Amino acid sequence: MKTEEIIPSAARLTNSMRDLGYDFVTAVADLIDNSVAAKARRVNITIHFAGTDSWVRIADDGDGMTGVSISEAMRLGTARSYDNADLGKFGLGLKTASLSQCRRLSVASRTDRNRAHVEARCLDLEHVTETDRWEIIHLSRLERPEVLTAPLRSSTGTVVLWENLDRVLNHRDPWGGWAQRLLLNLAERLEFHLGMVFGRFISGEASRKRPLTITVNGNVVEPWDPFVRDEPKVEPLPPREFEVGGGLVRLQPFVLPAQRDFSGDAAWKKASGTRQWNSRQGFYIYRADRMIQSGGWSWMRTADEHTKLARAALEFWPDLDNEFQINISKMRVKLPEELREKLDAPVAQLLKRAQEKYRGGERSSVSRPGRRTAPPANPPQAGKPSGPGSADTGSGRDRSGPVVPHPGTPGGTAGGGTPATSTAGSRRTGTRIVDPEPSGAAAALQRAAGRVGQTAALALIRDELRRSEPEAARDLGW
Repeated sequence: MKTEEIIPSAARLTNSMRDLGYDFVTAVADLIDNSVAAKARRVNITIHFAGTDSWVRIADDGDGMTGVSISEAMRLGTARSYDNADLGKFGLGLKTASLSQCRRLSVASRTDRNRAHVEARCLDLEHVTETDRWEIIHLSRLERPEVLTAPLRSSTGTVVLWENLDRVLNHRDPWGGWAQRLLLNLAERLEFHLGMVFGRFISGEASRKRPLTITVNGNVVEPWDPFVRDEPKVEPLPPREFEVGGGLVRLQPFVLPAQRDFSGDAAWKKASGTRQWNSRQGFYIYRADRMIQSGGWSWMRTADEHTKLARAALEFWPDLDNEFQINISKMRVKLPEELREKLDAPVAQLLKRAQEKYRGGERSSVSRPGRRTAPPANPPQAGKPSGPGSADTGSGRDRSGPVVPHPGTPGGTAGGGTPATSTAGSRRTGTRIVDPEPSGAAAALQRAAGRVGQTAALALIRDELRRSEPEAARDLGW
């Protein structure tokens, strides 16, 4: 058999890799996955403004890497195996996450507490573009910037340094006040995002020996609990476990207190995080204790004011990655169809109780922990998408036509993933595509577009927002 090795163009491939859907906060979170795998107890993130010389540094005190290991980590498709507790998956995160934000990536590491020996490597897109070769640069002591090696003076660990932040400071005036404010805002966004994504690791709930401490510009990141379990009147419903694809998925529903029952206004506001309360209802999906989706009903239901107190933890481990179709950036997840069917009854029960609490009603015949109560034959489908051709059969399924689950991130990910097609949030009934009924700002925009005859233009704007700015789309109710 005659064969021929075809080596990809390094210059083209590296530039293509920059557009895999990361934003700043999700890119940093991807690197912290590596710190967790290295048994780090502390991760310090520094965002430094210096105009065109601005930089971002992620430093941990983990086990560190040898020079050979750093070189392998910078390979496209790292040749390493992952166990069931690892947060990594594809061997691409260090490169794809970093290059999505910068053009120069440097890594330094120390493995021996008794020796000050540090290994350092650099991947510079200017060099790759010029040579069209996937080459990394071995940094000698004289070539290493001080900010790269300083955190390794007193401990083992790994430091990742981003320079030439063209995707972060992409304005023509990187020295302007706007640029400094931008980095300040990014630091604030990053604090909340990391407290949400790694909340279980920070609080000590994750299945590891010790809690993780994360700082951003010296500020200690606080864990954000979407289920406000420290509030006296939060109501956990009975947990459920489902077998899917040979593995287990665990569901833990919660009904949050109404605003009048919170311990204070500050606690109520904190429970909404950085978004509105309506957009926070739904599934919080955890993969190996790391949050990868924050709210949204994964196209099983639509957000509704009367069910905004309903939230549920949905947990699985990496052995079910294929079933959940995790993408490279770990920002998109799709519920297996087998699991959707099993979730119908407990989700309907959760929404029913959330509506009762929202309206100030007393607890009805919802099963309590330790007791099993058969669901009604036709459970209420609160928040069920409706539209022409739909039929409520009591099972949560549309019998008039097959439901086509969307491949993108439903309802909002922890990282703000990007929908894969322009029919995000839609469902197919017969031969028609029907969008869920909008609410709030989205409904007002749709009515205004109808009055001025620009409904088609609004649909294009909606789809573009879903693609390029998913967080803004979710805030509008799209």
